This record gives sequence, structure tokens and C-alpha cells, in this order.
Amino acid sequence: MTLTFDFHFSFRSPYSYLAMPLIERLQAEYDAAANMRIVRPIAVRIPGFFQTVNPLWPPYLAKDCKRIAEMNNIPYRWPRPDPIVQDRETRTVAAEQPHIMRVSRMGALAAERGAGFAFVRNASFLMWSGHVDGWNEGGQLEGCANTAGLNDLGRDAEKDAARLDAIIEANEAGQHTAGHWGVPLFVFEGEPFFGQDRVDHLLWRMKQRGLKAR
Repeated sequence: MTLTFDFHFSFRSPYSYLAMPLIERLQAEYDAAANMRIVRPIAVRIPGFFQTVNPLWPPYLAKDCKRIAEMNNIPYRWPRPDPIVQDRETRTVAAEQPHIMRVSRMGALAAERGAGFAFVRNASFLMWSGHVDGWNEGGQLEGCANTAGLNDLGRDAEKDAARLDAIIEANEAGQHTAGHWGVPLFVFEGEPFFGQDRVDHLLWRMKQRGLKAR
């Protein structure tokens, strides 16, 4: 029997991106499936977040993510453009967020259509691998969707924006219910596992519940 777990994912989270190869391998090796739960970045969800965060955190995050990527041989570079619109000097996050909301809505709709992991894997690699600039241009996200078998995903997500926004907010509420707020967050049988460095803990727990190798 396939065991499923929720994978709360933000397209602006480098740690979410760095978790994708680990979850891809887990699903390839074991009879398990990730239910993608797309959420907004915490900087968008919490107004003024960057005005209150410890100033040591952003530079540490940059060093840590680069180290993790190098250690695991994962292509990595901060996306160009940044998925959120933010003033670099004041760190003020804009009220309108066209980039992150577009890709997040596409991710939520892809999950609803049964190919959430495939789309998120393709789109996050496009954004974070450093292979391209302007990931938001030229129909590249639509190409990620087509590769996942999801034709017209971008068009349909734009038409259904309000309903998809409600799904994304429900995913964020699900994080809170599970007992955490960050990403990547994996939830199995109501138990939260926070961070890409907790995938082994998630696997250990699922094995206790009868997870089988493929």
C-alpha cells in the first residue's frame, strides 16, 4: 500500500528546492507519494518580516544553502529574477507579487490535477538551478507544465486565481495545524518533520508504519 505524506513547499525557499532531489529519490526507492501543498513565502505572509529578522540570518542562509548544494551536487543559484518583489535597500516587500503568485497558483493547480510533484520539480529546477535567467518569461513555466503532462496550466491558473489562492491559504493553515510554520515541511499521519535534513526521520517513521521498498 502506498503511504502518502504532505509536502508543504514554497517556490521562494531554497531549502524547499534542495529537498526536492531527496524526496524524488525517496519516492523512486519506496512505495511512497508526496502530496504537494504549495504555500506563500513567509516574507509575503508576514508583513514586515525582514524588518524584524536577525540581520545575521540572511547571509547565513546564503552560505548554508550554497554548502548544502555543493555537498549534494545540486545545481544552485538564487533565482533571477527573485520570486518576490522586494526593495533591496529597505527590504520592504511589495503588496503585489506577480511572480510568486503565478508560479504558486500553477503549483496548486498541478497538485489538484495529480501531477504536483512533477511540475514543482521541473519549475523549481528552472528557477533555482542557475541554468537560465528570466525563468518567468518566454513560456518557460508553461514548458515545465507541458513536460509534466499539464497543458494550459498557466492559462487555467490565471483564470482560477481566487480559488487557487484559497487552496494555498488552506495549505498554510494545514502547516499551523500540524504544528509548524516553515518550509520544507513534511507531514505524515499528522506528525511534522521540518527541514530538508529531516527526510531521513520521515523515512524512518514511514518504515515503522509499513513502508515497503519498490
